[in-house]
Amino acid sequence: MRTRHGEFERIRTVLEDADPDGPLTAREILEVLEEHGEDFDSAHRVATVLGRREETGDVKVIREQPYRYRFVDENN
Repeated sequence: MRTRHGEFERIRTVLEDADPDGPLTAREILEVLEEHGEDFDSAHRVATVLGRREETGDVKVIREQPYRYRFVDENN
């Protein structure tokens, strides 16, 4: 399954604007997206998009229960 064009960018933009205090679960990210008028199918979809971006180094997946996600700052 391919990531739909722009999903990662939409998630990143909303979370940058929301400026959360720390890593968030996929469900928490979905709630923030919905609060900002972004429509995503499910928390699973959010996790899929962000999990794939871990491979490129854009996202850090914290493998605790539940998984949490944070964007990697290019300056770090």
